[in-house]
Amino acid sequence: MSDPIQQPTGQTGQQAHQRRALVVRGGWDGHQPVEATELFLPFLEESGFHVRVEESPDVYADAAYMEGLDLVVQSVTMSEISPEALKGLLAAVAAGTGFGGWHGGIADSYRNSSDYLQLVGGQFATHAALHPPAERKGEMDDNYVPHRVEITEAGRQHPVTAGLDDFDLVTEQYWILSDDLNDVLATTTTKTREWEPWHRPVTCPAVWTRAWGQGRVFVATPGHQVDVLQDPNVRTVVERGLLWAARALDETTGAAL
Repeated sequence: MSDPIQQPTGQTGQQAHQRRALVVRGGWDGHQPVEATELFLPFLEESGFHVRVEESPDVYADAAYMEGLDLVVQSVTMSEISPEALKGLLAAVAAGTGFGGWHGGIADSYRNSSDYLQLVGGQFATHAALHPPAERKGEMDDNYVPHRVEITEAGRQHPVTAGLDDFDLVTEQYWILSDDLNDVLATTTTKTREWEPWHRPVTCPAVWTRAWGQGRVFVATPGHQVDVLQDPNVRTVVERGLLWAARALDETTGAAL
C-alpha cells in the first residue's frame, strides 16, 4: 500500500529544509519508552528529519530550541511536567510544531496537568481485563483482551488512515475520556462483561487528530509495547500520523510554513 502522505517534490526535504524532530521518552518502563521510540528513529531520519532524543520533558522549557521545531514525538507515561516545560510545549504546538505519539506515552502523561489534557484531547481512564480471578495472574497481560479497531467514515478519507480496513488486536484496549474537538479516525468498543460495573458497550476514540493553534496533534491508543507497534496496521497509522502532524512544508520549495 502506498503512503498517502507524500514528501515534497522538486528539492528533497534534506536539500530545502533540514526538518527537526524531538523525541522525548521516559516515565513508566512497562511501556518500553526507549525500545518503542528506537523503532521509529530510522523512519524519521529517512523521512528527512534531524532527530534529537531527550529522556525528560524539561527540554520543552528551552524556548530557543523549541522555536521552529517541526515535530515532537513523546513517549512519557505518567510522570510529571514542570510548569515551565508545559508552557514551552503549549507555545510550540500553538506556533506550528507537530505533536504526536501512541498509547500511554501521550494519552496517559502528566496526570497532574489539566492544560496538557486539553492539548491532547483524550486521557486514559482504564482498560478492560480478563475474568477475575481465574484468568488473572497479576501480570500486564491480565489486561490483554481481543478487540477491534474500527476506521470511521472520516478516517477512510484522512491521509493517516485512508486505505486501511478495520483490524483486530489482542493487547490493552484503552478506555479514553475525550472531547469533540478531536477528529476521530478510528474507534474501539469495550464490551460489557458480567464482572465489570458498566452496563452497556462503550465506544472510545482509538486514533484521532486535533488542531491546536497552528499546530497538529496526533494520537493512537494502540502501542502498549514494541510487539503491538510492530503490527503492520499500528505501525502504518503511527508513521503516517507523525508525518501528518509535523509542521507543514511548502509543496514547491520544501520549506517549512
